[in-house]
Amino acid sequence: MAEIDRKEGRRLFGIDPVAYEAARPGYPERIYDVLRDRCGLGQGTRTLEIGPGTGQASFRLTALGARPLVVVEPDESLAAHLTALADTRGASIDVLVQPLENAELPEASFDLAVAASSFHWIEQSVGLAKAARSLRPGGWWAMWWNLHGDRSAGNPFHEATAELLAGMSTSPSEGARGRPRFALDDEARTASLAAAGFERIEHEVVRWEARWDTAGIRALYSTFSPMLSLEAIERERLLDGIARTAAEQFGGQVELAMLTSIYTAQRPAI
Repeated sequence: MAEIDRKEGRRLFGIDPVAYEAARPGYPERIYDVLRDRCGLGQGTRTLEIGPGTGQASFRLTALGARPLVVVEPDESLAAHLTALADTRGASIDVLVQPLENAELPEASFDLAVAASSFHWIEQSVGLAKAARSLRPGGWWAMWWNLHGDRSAGNPFHEATAELLAGMSTSPSEGARGRPRFALDDEARTASLAAAGFERIEHEVVRWEARWDTAGIRALYSTFSPMLSLEAIERERLLDGIARTAAEQFGGQVELAMLTSIYTAQRPAI
């Protein structure tokens, strides 16, 4: 199966920001515990976020004290959606509309830099080096991803839809053939962080569950980049098949065993 190009993948999520925001489940509270307890997130933490999308993590960061929060979002539609939401909610978010690779970030200026379900769309050595330079000495980096389904435990819904979805393109989040999924490839992610000069690297996997009704699971699958990359007719056919499977084989209630994989690392203090 072909892998979706990074540049194309970053564009796809801006097709329907409202659907993305409504369908994606957010992140478990443990992620924010790690940001507070290990990475020092609190009142007045100068924070940089890479690829905020619709702001699922952004608004939690501001609620926990991230100020200022500067976000780098390459897609104009997502950036406009996030800006409008921030205005409605009274959140202070400074949105830079450009790819991280092109962004001119002040060096040694942030206490914390994060990326939520976005960093697989960025070339690792370039992105991590730029993130490291943006942090003050002793500042922290955190990146995490939601994985919809724990393959080690089996996944009845994925198994039920495997034939329907066979042959689709893959996201870079799936990782290289023969290796663990990108977010779970501890060896590769740790090596990339170390190569960028980070230390005190830690990896944690949070296990939790999420549930969708028939409309919700159809909406969730509609936000996945391999689905978004299809022509409209084929995309609707597959999404209808997803909904039909949920309704007929799962009684309209699909429960997925979720994994959230988080990496934290610190820029050396000296």
